[in-house]
Amino acid sequence: MSFAVTRTSRSFVAPCEATPRGSLGLSVIDRMPVLRFTMRMLHVFRHGREPARVIREALSKALVKYYPFAGRFVDDPDGSGEVSIACTGEGAWFVEAKMDCSLEDVKYLESPLMIPEDALLPKPSPEMNTLDLPLMMQVTEFAGGGFVVGLIYVHAIGDGFGIAQFFNAVAEIARGLPNPTVEPAWSREVIPNPPKLPPGGPPVFPSLKLVDATVDLSADHINHVKARHLELTGQRCSTFDVAISNLWQSRTRAINLDPGVDVHVCFYANTRHLLRPVLPPEGGYYGNCIYPMTVTASSGRIASAELIDVISIIRDAKARLPDEFAKWLAGDFKDDPYELSFTYSSLVVTDWTRLGLLDVDYGWGKPLHVIPFAYLDIMAIGIIGAPPAPQKGTRVMTHCVEKEHMQAFLEEMKGFA
Repeated sequence: MSFAVTRTSRSFVAPCEATPRGSLGLSVIDRMPVLRFTMRMLHVFRHGREPARVIREALSKALVKYYPFAGRFVDDPDGSGEVSIACTGEGAWFVEAKMDCSLEDVKYLESPLMIPEDALLPKPSPEMNTLDLPLMMQVTEFAGGGFVVGLIYVHAIGDGFGIAQFFNAVAEIARGLPNPTVEPAWSREVIPNPPKLPPGGPPVFPSLKLVDATVDLSADHINHVKARHLELTGQRCSTFDVAISNLWQSRTRAINLDPGVDVHVCFYANTRHLLRPVLPPEGGYYGNCIYPMTVTASSGRIASAELIDVISIIRDAKARLPDEFAKWLAGDFKDDPYELSFTYSSLVVTDWTRLGLLDVDYGWGKPLHVIPFAYLDIMAIGIIGAPPAPQKGTRVMTHCVEKEHMQAFLEEMKGFA
């Protein structure tokens, strides 16, 4: 079956009150080239009443507090290549759309999608540079009352925790609160700026032909592995530890590199707790506050190890975070950890379960599920999320193997499910 989307309105939503003008500098983490890309996601809601109108009005009010989202990214005129935010008040791009079917007709957008993702994500005008627009939204209303919020934002404006804070603020206003419960703080200037390395050459991007796959890990399996890990090591592990270890080992086995070749997994760790002395004590900081932890081992070691041992490797890396981040802040590093390796032997993993995106409630309940499309063709990536409510367990959404390795990858992952 084919389903048609009709975009009925396209415009900028500006703050409903006057906001500060001028230029805001980004932190050294915000300005990392690896974060100058767009993130895309869908939030699927079972029902709502005039959701496009309600969210549009709430967005306009929220932009008074979060006015940088209504500005534009600009390159500094001195040719340094640095980027800042011009607070112009022009607004966020907002699209309203309607579908000629119900969410039930399209299985509530369970994987694989029955509607192309691009139909549900905001489409900019041809003259727009999407990397200049901090935020774009599309609210698509389905027959029967369900709706989907499609979001595109530039990662440089904030990390997952910050973006979730912003959308929860929009949702609170939509529910009738006069102001968000969390007061936003820009405060990018308080993030320490470590000594810079001499500029290296331009990054080299591989030519990967990655394909998508989604696998659910059952709650029973995860709890069994946690119990086994506690029994053998005396230490507790998290759902993230189990999921990332499953994924790394399955992928390593599937791509079948020579046993002596190193394989890498990188995950971004939240560092707000490590910057507590400089961040606003009342919270509300929504900039990028993340550090990439990279773990390296031989392909043979990861492929042949017991899963418990792989989990221990991941946990050892997490334990190194405070020391490694402190060294980076002091400039005590040889290679910049934010300069990621874009090779087929490398995997990037991010956890979307604790960001707060699943708590966004515009007045009719939390989303059934959140569908990320944080995929770049140059990077093998896995996203740890949750299956649609009321299902339990953990969903692993991947863009990490080429077609020739997909069957082996799925077989390995199914062995853990």
